[in-house]
Amino acid sequence: MSRIRRVLVVGIDGVRLDTLRRVPTPHLDAVADAGFLTPVAVAETTPTMSGPCWATILTGVDVTKHGVWSNDFSGHRLGVFPDFATRLARQDGRRTYVAAAWEPLVTVADGGPMLRRPTRLTHHAPAADTPAAWEEADAAIVRDAVAVLTHEDPEASFVYLGAPDETAHHLGCGDAYETSVETADRRLGDLLTALRSRPSYATEAWTVLVVTDHGHRDEGGHGGGSPDERTAWLACAGPDITAGARPARPVRHEDVAAQVYAALDRTPDSHWTLDGARIPTVPRAVLLDMDGTLVDTEPLWLEATRSVAAAHGHTLTEAEGASVLGRSCADTAAWLDGHCPDTGADVLEAELEETFLAAVEADAPLRPGARALLDRLEHDGPPAALVSASPRRVVDAVLRTLGGEAFRTTVADGESDRSKPHPDPYLMAAARLGLPPEACLVVEDSPTGIAAAEAAGCRVLAVPSSAPIEPAPGRRVRFDLTSLLHEWAQRESV
Repeated sequence: MSRIRRVLVVGIDGVRLDTLRRVPTPHLDAVADAGFLTPVAVAETTPTMSGPCWATILTGVDVTKHGVWSNDFSGHRLGVFPDFATRLARQDGRRTYVAAAWEPLVTVADGGPMLRRPTRLTHHAPAADTPAAWEEADAAIVRDAVAVLTHEDPEASFVYLGAPDETAHHLGCGDAYETSVETADRRLGDLLTALRSRPSYATEAWTVLVVTDHGHRDEGGHGGGSPDERTAWLACAGPDITAGARPARPVRHEDVAAQVYAALDRTPDSHWTLDGARIPTVPRAVLLDMDGTLVDTEPLWLEATRSVAAAHGHTLTEAEGASVLGRSCADTAAWLDGHCPDTGADVLEAELEETFLAAVEADAPLRPGARALLDRLEHDGPPAALVSASPRRVVDAVLRTLGGEAFRTTVADGESDRSKPHPDPYLMAAARLGLPPEACLVVEDSPTGIAAAEAAGCRVLAVPSSAPIEPAPGRRVRFDLTSLLHEWAQRESV
């Protein structure tokens, strides 16, 4: 059964990127290690103030559309361009949750609220405009958020922490500010623990985004155009992102809301006119299936199996043919042995290999986009491995057509303890590349291969050849290999 998609966005106000590199933030680091952490440049047209930046983050449109130009929200257009929690609740009927201490985010103060109609709301205003009072307010926010995230069922949540920003305003970006950033990270850890403590966590697929709105000058304060003020950042991890991936293009604040929709598998309506888009990422490695993925050999394999079965008195049905796609010669021979009991699995395996090899040597056409993808991997990376359920003789025959230059290593049938649909071949390929499987993107065409990749813990790009494949958390479906190249080739204009 497919896991249920959920999203948590944690906004930590006013955290400089260089501060993250100095102070220990183990919980933010864990999110970054499971996905990515990347700088975000505040757009030149956007004032480096919390109101405009958070409005852009939460709505997915730029300042000229949402109309929040300062920390007084008067004159905004948030009714036309609502935040993601409101849009999901009102238009889709989804359960959304918001927790924040800064009043304009959730009350009518100063022209608010920015987050207009979430399903569930937590608000604890600070007792005074002091760093200590803001720390107390953030602590109360997180206590409530932990209870909601643990025991209730919000589909998309936003939790805001404001103490680091207020500390910098009052005391500058020195020791107290760094301590506040460390405290915010511990609170992030409490929120992540709450997710893992959910009774239904094992059946859920959580995407977590942690984002800041702007930086600060050394003495504290922002609103100008210096690099320290205009540099923000985003960390993101989830079932559709490989560990240690890098964004394929520069990330913008507008992309955060779009990433929330993508994580929930919600295609934005064109009438929303979002300026942001899902963030495409480049994995640390790509593990490619061969038959049906790079070369159009699935029909050859099916015909070889049908021919061998017929030679021993069994007519392969359509359903039986679908079940052997992506399987090794040995597995298929063992299955055929039950229908051709007088032959023996060893004989059937040898005949399958010889018949399939002869067909591959005669004609193994490339799948659409395969040549361009292999050229890209060879010249620009990321590192790649070929992982096949075919025997080594067949793999080598195909490599003579493909060229093996794009692959750091290849794994053929019989070279791991078990073949697909077991995870062993993909685990072996990842180990040979020196990477954990969750850092690898597998490109597969068959349910058998996808089962192997997902059992190994890899993310999957499915390019179906014969059998239909449904998308799921951690598994995207595309019609050909060129989609991957298009994602990797995106530029700042996207």
